[in-house]
Amino acid sequence: MTTVKTLLGLPGLRLRPRTGADLLDRPVSRIYVTERPDPGRYLSAGELVLSGLLWWRSPGDAEPFVAALADAGAAALAASGADSGGIPADVVDACARHHIPLLEVPADLSFSVITEQVVLALAAGADSARKRLHAAAGSPLETLLDRASAELGLPCWVLSAIGRVVAGKASLPMPVAEIIARYAADRGGSLTLVPVEGGHAVPWLIAVGGTLTTGQAELVDELAGLAGVTRARAERPAEVTGDVRVVALRTEGSEESQDVLEELGARILESAGDTTYAVTTGLDVSALSTVEPLLRARRILCGVSDPVPAGELAGARELARYALAEAATRQGKVAVVPGGQVPVHRLLLAGAPAELRAAVRRRVLGPLLDYDAEQHTDLVHTVRVFLECSGSPTRAAKELHVHVNTLRYRIGRAGELLGADLTEFTDQLDVYLALRAGEGPA
Repeated sequence: MTTVKTLLGLPGLRLRPRTGADLLDRPVSRIYVTERPDPGRYLSAGELVLSGLLWWRSPGDAEPFVAALADAGAAALAASGADSGGIPADVVDACARHHIPLLEVPADLSFSVITEQVVLALAAGADSARKRLHAAAGSPLETLLDRASAELGLPCWVLSAIGRVVAGKASLPMPVAEIIARYAADRGGSLTLVPVEGGHAVPWLIAVGGTLTTGQAELVDELAGLAGVTRARAERPAEVTGDVRVVALRTEGSEESQDVLEELGARILESAGDTTYAVTTGLDVSALSTVEPLLRARRILCGVSDPVPAGELAGARELARYALAEAATRQGKVAVVPGGQVPVHRLLLAGAPAELRAAVRRRVLGPLLDYDAEQHTDLVHTVRVFLECSGSPTRAAKELHVHVNTLRYRIGRAGELLGADLTEFTDQLDVYLALRAGEGPA
């Protein structure tokens, strides 16, 4: 990395610092020569601005010029005051006030010589930085980041779009989820964000703690390429042991589910189109909401089984499948349903073929269905409400807006038609399962 101090060390330039002795570690990206009184619109961050001060006529002229350098993030001002008997005092004061390193150029030194030597120094510095960074190729991400941070003079992190810090030792200035949200909205804020190469559905980002010069940006692009190679070589998740969960994930409208689960550290069981099943010791549900804006999927649906021993994955997979079906009925861009939210009777019915469910429904409820059709009544609905009110005539009557005696009469009549005692638990269970069998699988 070429800094202001690097340029001071070039023997052919003989530059002398007048202000900003504590700011000489600033990186320099390029050199820009100007004699405009207000060059702000033409400046870029990290530039060494070279000027003969031809724009200076009287005290006060320095303020707008130096303020423009500070606003643009210029690295330093190199100035020659040969035509005015040295650098004017208000230029020195303005540079000190705006924290711009001021370097005095010898009167006998041509600007073309300065430009040539600075350009050569920048090229050599950039080439050396790239070589040092590439020397760490194949190393762990932490090693790559350490090398890049040293070259940039800025902290670096590798972040995953699921909301985790993949690598990076310094403290982030804000939560990862907020950084990802800013990236999705194309707002980096105080950070520079560069996607890691590789084409994964769940991106990794290089986050750098500051605004980059042109040379620094090129180095970060190199870092992103090396990080992508490291990611591609990363080992797949190890076998999971102990109590595990099976996760069923669907990314509607895309085939990104496997990448999302792999990024969450899950071990893939199988994947077909937009749905993937995987084994994990846990699932960070909030991570799905974080990554959703960066995916092509219209929605993210997820079903998660109860914890089971690693040897009992078949049943857990089925539970995750039915939980996924339940998630599909929920609203929102991201819907996650734990297996415990799927009622047991729905799981049992879901395992039965459609023909068997229809046969059970007809066998148990046939007389009642026929009676309703012939008499234009709705005893089936009355029985269902009664059972869902735990067999309480009072609660069911209130729910149906009828007198409790009317409710008792209807339940008695339904029992006669069904040949069942609807006040007995086992009969209630058979009838309720038959009622739910008509709804199809969970």
